[in-house]
Amino acid sequence: MRGRAILLLLPVAACQPSPSAPPVSVCAGAAGAPMRWIPAGRFTIGEDPHYPEEGPPRRVAVPGFWIDAHELTNAEFARFVRATGYRTLAERAPPVAPGTPADMRIPGSAVFTVPNEADPRWWRWAIGAQWRHPSGPSETIAGQARVPVVQIAYDDALAYARWAGKELPSEAQWEYAARGGRPTLPESVAADGGPIGNVYQGVFPRRNLGIDGYIGRAPVGCFPANRYGLYDMIGNVWEWTRSPGGPQPDMRVIKGGSYLCAANYCARYRPAARQFQERGLGTDHIGVRFVDNRRAPPD
Repeated sequence: MRGRAILLLLPVAACQPSPSAPPVSVCAGAAGAPMRWIPAGRFTIGEDPHYPEEGPPRRVAVPGFWIDAHELTNAEFARFVRATGYRTLAERAPPVAPGTPADMRIPGSAVFTVPNEADPRWWRWAIGAQWRHPSGPSETIAGQARVPVVQIAYDDALAYARWAGKELPSEAQWEYAARGGRPTLPESVAADGGPIGNVYQGVFPRRNLGIDGYIGRAPVGCFPANRYGLYDMIGNVWEWTRSPGGPQPDMRVIKGGSYLCAANYCARYRPAARQFQERGLGTDHIGVRFVDNRRAPPD
């Protein structure tokens, strides 16, 4: 549902790279990278569950498929909008339900902000928040062509997929690809002790230290690819899958964690991790990548 009572109007500061963020040129190679072929196989979905909704582990077979090498970027989504004139759910007047606060009847979306003594909430409703202005009108995506697009709801992702001739991945496809062909689960840190993805370092939700170079979304490809050549399967932004889940029929499974996942809270930067998200609500930490189940395997 788009109108959550816990979310209220409030302007929110934009996420910014930390002073130690790597230059964009370091991350440029992944942008526009082709889809990667994931060979067929079997694996244990939900292996090593940390939360009840991640289990029970079970063996599944996955046919081979193509998947985007990186998350959908602002530049790619902008091309879709220019070609079709599409308007996202966050840009439209939300449905009015009994008891919906007046401010939430105006187009906008959910944004994260650091709580304080005056307002302890982490998530708030920001009028004007949408993909071009992820945290509200004060933030733009100018100069962020390679940053993952956010504030797109599930139906927005479906609209892009139809235009591009692709599909949303199933949860099994996504998790299998995230494992990178490893017989065991990938580590949450690199061999040198550094981060393998853009996640939250510090005590959530009070302060992100930005040790990985970012306190918000990073351009795609700023962290090492897995063995399948896939970037940012862990961290940066959550990713939609087409698999249903959760207590309500309009919820879908999102995977991968985001820059807001910390060791002291969430800790869902693992392939097996999953969370449930209302299909009609985008946020400033959920993105998407796509699969192609019709394209022939490589020669």
